[in-house]
Amino acid sequence: MAETERPLVASHRGRNPNFQESAADILSRLMGNLHLKEKDLVRLLVRRDLPSKVIEAVAAHPVAERSYAVRLLLARHPHTPRMISLTALKHLYLFDLVGAALAPAAPADVRRAAEEAVLKRMGSLPRGEKITLARRGPGRVAAALMITSDRLLIAAALDNPYLTEAQLIQVLSHRRIPSQPVEILARHPKWSRRYQLRLAMIRHPLTPFYAVLGWLADLAVGDLRQVALDSAMPDPVRRYILAHCAARSASPPRRSN
Repeated sequence: MAETERPLVASHRGRNPNFQESAADILSRLMGNLHLKEKDLVRLLVRRDLPSKVIEAVAAHPVAERSYAVRLLLARHPHTPRMISLTALKHLYLFDLVGAALAPAAPADVRRAAEEAVLKRMGSLPRGEKITLARRGPGRVAAALMITSDRLLIAAALDNPYLTEAQLIQVLSHRRIPSQPVEILARHPKWSRRYQLRLAMIRHPLTPFYAVLGWLADLAVGDLRQVALDSAMPDPVRRYILAHCAARSASPPRRSN
């Protein structure tokens, strides 16, 4: 074996200076050291500058196969090769998957895969974990948890800092949505003020009529007429909106002082 291919073997009792190296070849050779322990691999993986070649060598080390901490770091490292990250995700606990889905440094497809894994596990979760997940998980997960009649779960999801207006509009388009999410959303002090959400809620058949009445004056006539074309809207609401639009169009414009 050539000298450059030999593993850098050191006693498990000694402190190996090669951990401070930046050269990928030296760090990869270091992975041939069978005395390395979990803490040694973790020490390497917390380095954000670790190249993909070294991460591959870490993933192949015997310790990595039985170390949860190493698998977690492999899943979240920005330079982990995609297949290694996706394999590591399969072994993570639920809220570590959530962390991987929210890790800004992780590649987008890995974050997406972590989200998908969380979504697949949601059905079997106890209510308490669902509420925590709705409050702290990715916005897409919080939105999925809103398709329920559980008011506490809906409220937790609406307070999620990652939830977006676009995701809530998707919630409203769900065919089997119960009345509770729509009613709670229509009263929410933050979300009920969003313009596009108001348009989406006005056309929704489950939106309380009192909420529709309260929003009409703040919405453009052209947008309201477009909304009234939606065949899913209840006929009395459509007629009221069109009458409101006709009245506003007939009124002379307000003069500024």
